[in-house]
Formats: sequence, C-alpha cells, structure tokens
Amino acid sequence: MASLKPENIRTVALVGHGAAGKTTLAEALLAATGAIKAKGSIEKGSTVCDADPLEKELGHSLVTSLVSFETGGVRVHLADTPGYPDFAGQAISALAAVDTALVVINAQTGIELSTERMMKWAGERGLCRMIVVNKIDCENLDLPKLVGEIRERFGRECMLLDLPAHDRQDVVEVLGHDSGDADFESVAAAHRALIDQIVEEDEDLLAQYLEDGADPSPEALHAPFEKALRAGHLIPILFVSAKTGAGLPELLDVLAKLAPNPAEGNPPPFWRGRSDVDSGEVAEAFHAEPDAEKHVLAHVFKVVVDPYMGKVGVFRVHQGTVNKDQQLFVGDGRKPFKVAHLYRLQGAETIEVEALVPGEIGAVAKVEEIAFDCVLHDSHDEDHIHLKALEFPLPMAGLAVETKKKGDEQRLFDILGKLSMEDPSFTVERHPTTNETVIRGLGDMHLKAKLAKMAQQYKLELDTKPPRIPYRETITGAAETTYRHKKQSGGAGQFGEVALKVEPRERGAGFEFVDVVKGGAIPGSFMPAVEKGVRQALADGVIAGFPVEDVRVTVFDGKTHSVDGKEVAFFTAGRKATMAAIREARPIVLEPIVEIEILAPGHAMGDLTGDLSGKRGHVTGTGQRGGLAAISGQVPLAELNDYQSRLKSLTGGQGSYSLAFSHYAPVPPAVQQLLMGQHKVRDDEE
Repeated sequence: MASLKPENIRTVALVGHGAAGKTTLAEALLAATGAIKAKGSIEKGSTVCDADPLEKELGHSLVTSLVSFETGGVRVHLADTPGYPDFAGQAISALAAVDTALVVINAQTGIELSTERMMKWAGERGLCRMIVVNKIDCENLDLPKLVGEIRERFGRECMLLDLPAHDRQDVVEVLGHDSGDADFESVAAAHRALIDQIVEEDEDLLAQYLEDGADPSPEALHAPFEKALRAGHLIPILFVSAKTGAGLPELLDVLAKLAPNPAEGNPPPFWRGRSDVDSGEVAEAFHAEPDAEKHVLAHVFKVVVDPYMGKVGVFRVHQGTVNKDQQLFVGDGRKPFKVAHLYRLQGAETIEVEALVPGEIGAVAKVEEIAFDCVLHDSHDEDHIHLKALEFPLPMAGLAVETKKKGDEQRLFDILGKLSMEDPSFTVERHPTTNETVIRGLGDMHLKAKLAKMAQQYKLELDTKPPRIPYRETITGAAETTYRHKKQSGGAGQFGEVALKVEPRERGAGFEFVDVVKGGAIPGSFMPAVEKGVRQALADGVIAGFPVEDVRVTVFDGKTHSVDGKEVAFFTAGRKATMAAIREARPIVLEPIVEIEILAPGHAMGDLTGDLSGKRGHVTGTGQRGGLAAISGQVPLAELNDYQSRLKSLTGGQGSYSLAFSHYAPVPPAVQQLLMGQHKVRDDEE
C-alpha cells in the first residue's frame, strides 16, 4: 500500500480463551484478504500464526504472533494471542501494542475464564473492545442465551452489530440495515437499539434525531461511534464462523470502517519522568501524537531470541516515522543504534521495509540494549519517557531444576536468561541457602512448555522436583536492641556498635530504613555498611530462613572506635542487631495464598470441594462455565505441589485448573514450628 498514512492503519488483538478459534480466525482473515493463498489448519500444523514446532505439536498457541493484511483501503496489524491462562503474559503484553481488543468467544462453550480476564484487562488499559462470537457453524447452539449471558456479565453496553441469518450461513449487519431476516431477534429492533446507544454520545445529533426521527447518515454516526467505543459505552457483538467464512466480510468491513485508527483510540498512557517519594519528583502524563512528522516514540512489547537473527525487539510506533538506517536511542541510553534492517512480521516470516509510521508494528534485530517494555526514540527530548507498566499475574507455579549433565550449569543459566527475556510471566530464582534454581510460571502447562523448548531447541535435558515454597517472615510487634561487634586478634581490631528498633509495617508496604543517629555516634561513612548488614539479615531470614518483609528498621544510636571502627564491623553489628530485634518482635511466618479456579464435570464437584477444604482451602464460589462445573477458591500454595495428579484422580482426567497469587497469610502455629525446626537443623548442619 503506497503512501500509507496513520489514519489508514488499524491495530487489533485477538484475545480470549483457548480453543475459541483465534488462530483459525486469523488464518481466515489472511486468506480472505489475499495475504495468503489458502487457509492453513491447526490439525496440519500449517497456520501462519502457530509456526513454532512446539505449537504445531501441541495444537495451540504459546506466544503472541503478529501478522498484517490489507482490506477496504486500510492495513490491519493483528496480534494473535494465546488463550490458555498459563500463557496470559503473552496476551497481556499485546494489549500495549493495539487500539482494539477483539474478544473471541467460542459459541459452543460460551464465556470462559480468559474471556472474562481479557475483557477486564483490555478495559483497564483503555482499549476499544469488540466481542466476536466464533464457531457459529457448530450444532446445538443457543446464541440468544449466549447474548444474554454476555450482557449479564459485561453490561448492557454490549450491543449487536450483526446477527446470524439463513441458519447461520451468513450474517446481516444492523448498523446500516433496519430490516432483514435473522435467525433470532429482530433486525429492526437491534438497529434501533444500536442507533439509540450511539447518538447519546453527541448532544446535537441526539437532538436532531429526536426531532425528525430519521437515522443519521453513516458519516454523522462515525465520530459518536468512536467516542462510545473509547468510553466503553459501546461494545459491539459480531458473529463469525472462521470455518465456513460466515460473517468474515462483515468483520473485515467493521475493521476498515469502524475500528479506531491511531488518532481515534484512547491515547497510549505514556509518562515523562519517574515518581520518587524521597525527592518528591512526580511523573507527568504525556500524550504521544500519531503524527508521522514528529520525533519518534515506539514501545517494545515483545522480545524474541531467535537462533539466527539474535535478539529481536518487536515494537509499536506511537509517534514519528521509523526509517531504515535511522539512529535510535533505547530508553535513557546515551549511545544510539542504527536501524540496519527494519521488518514487518508475518508469523515467523520477516518482511524488510523502508519505514514504519504511527500505528504500525515492526521489529529490529541484533540490538542487545533492547529489552521488554523499553521505549525507542530519536531525540534526547524523549529521555525518561515510558509507557504505563502492564500488570501481569504473579508466577506462582514452580519447579526446581538442575542439569542432567555435569558442566551444563552455565549453559542452563544462559538459556533461562533468554527464556525470561522473552516472557514477562516467566521468572528464574536462585536460592543460595538451598542451592536450588527455581523456574516459576503461571501453571503446569506454562512450565512444561518451557522445559520442552529447552529440550527441543536448546538440546538441554533437566531433572525437576517441587521447589521450596516461597514463605516470608514478618513481625507483629516492635523491639529495640543494641549489638556490639568487637574483635581483637593481635593486630588491628574491629569495633562497631549499633542500636536499632524494628517495627511492623502494613502488609505489602515493604522495607524502610531510617537513620536518626545524632552527634556522629555512628559516622556517616559507616551508615551504608549498617544498612547493608540490616538488608542481609532480612534477606537471609531470622526464624525460619525466609526473607523478612514489611519492616521498618530505625537506627538511633551506636558507638565507634577511632582506630578499630571499620565497615565490616558495622556491617556485622547491623546484621546481628537486626536479627536479635526481630526475634523479640513476635515474628511470624507467612505463606502464599493463591486463587484457584477449577473446571471439571459436575459429578466431581463434591469431591473437589471436599479436597480443597481438606487442604486448608476454602471455596469462594461455584457455577457453570462452558458445560462444566466451575469452582473458585483460595488455598495455600504449599498444599498444591501434587494437585495435578489429585485433580486427575478425582475427575478421571477431565479437570483443569488455573492459579493466581492472592496474598500472604500467617501459617498455622504447628506449621511455623515445623519450619523453624527445619531451619535450625540446616543451621546446625552448616
């Protein structure tokens, strides 16, 4: 498309639960617009979006795939995201790159877990949302009931934009038609309700509409339609069958004519500067303008470590034009890099281009400074600008890993570094006290995919075992103590005395270090050593060997020695004083509590709720989801190490579950005593 302008660009993400048909829909859209010659299939492993060998083997998406096509005079950049909750990090990342979220619902199974989550996350991000009901060709559907459930769950602003017709062989669009045949509901009634909803956004248009009773022209409706989308006052519902093609022309027409361009969507939430409590600095909201002539602002929302291309940064251009051979800066970096090659992505294929304008999605390769969530720009005027951070689910599922082959340890760390670079919901922890390397993700499926990738792509075989639970320690009271470190061994000695107080802070408030020493009792040059010792004590744990959190430590006095006063002495004194004070401040051990959602056949509900109760959990809700019983609850993470096998046994292999971190809570006294005893045994052994 020659002389592409921002107003002729659309960026959309297909989001929703697994098996809703997002990848098949993307394939159908590519084929319908001539971007590919023929549709591939999930079964044959021939789709554009699921190009990874592991995706082909598993039959579902693991990462977000980017494609583009042209229709109705516009270029659509489309992100096909994974649907299963274990891969939510990839789907959430894509929300930072698009103006519109197409929430795809499987007509057979209805509203599912990821449907609700993606609707919520897209709304919180300020994206325009549309609901696409896919698989309308399937038998035994109750589409009127589904529409009712959508409105009940997501609000009356969910309005029909088209309706299935002729036994779901095609659809009838209702914005421009006030009559016609439909399989359910009245085209005239749906048309009238939609017009009424749109004109409410424009007082002058509403007054004219009420006065003469005639439908406004499509041109007059466009601006209030976009305004309603931006405000979340309108969430259109569309019907398609990616398999038969029913509704595809209407969906493409909506993308070309009604989906917002970069100037019509809500502006991306950029900020200039960083908020800092100590300095009083406050970040300012900053609006990028989708103007091709302004300075460049682009945001990296995805990083891929490719075996041939190296590190690939995938970004959305928000302002200015990115040109090949241009010099760009990464974040606050002072040294620019040259855009030697500029790409658009079509699944696994890279298409070299000369320029990308606001709204477009592209990629650069072999730039080591690039990282997830960084901002690319071409002027130091744009230093200290960042996009509002996305909120990701906390990875709670964990495995301790070690290499089968001796000597592969460094290689393991290198590979884990690459995997965590690619996935914001995959973390790696190293626990020196237990000598464990722990990988954490959003569920068993997530971790198994990482292990499979390490085995297939990197040829690295690992042994795994359940990790230690990430307990925490905190205090429930205040205490003061003084500790003197004095060491004399012939030559120069060591001397340092620290008096401090520990106090509890609100849960989640973190650590605070306060220095109120007066009169130079502890010289200022030694205070960093004291703080370092305090932090070391908190990191190592005191009563059970787990990090101490939500504590304020106030150093109020101390003593030094003109000759023997040394940093190492004050480090030790700070550490020992902190440990002694915490022991006197009614310390407790906290354990992670997770939200669990279980889907299983209805006959297993009693066994599942009983099992949860027997594992110190409690049920917070039950219901139906996609023909299965849905059980919500909270349970200590420590009780879920073998939950996959328990669930399989209780449901005959027909159950599934997902986890999300909820909060930390005190462990029962018996568990605390057990953990303290284990810590004492480890200390004695050391």
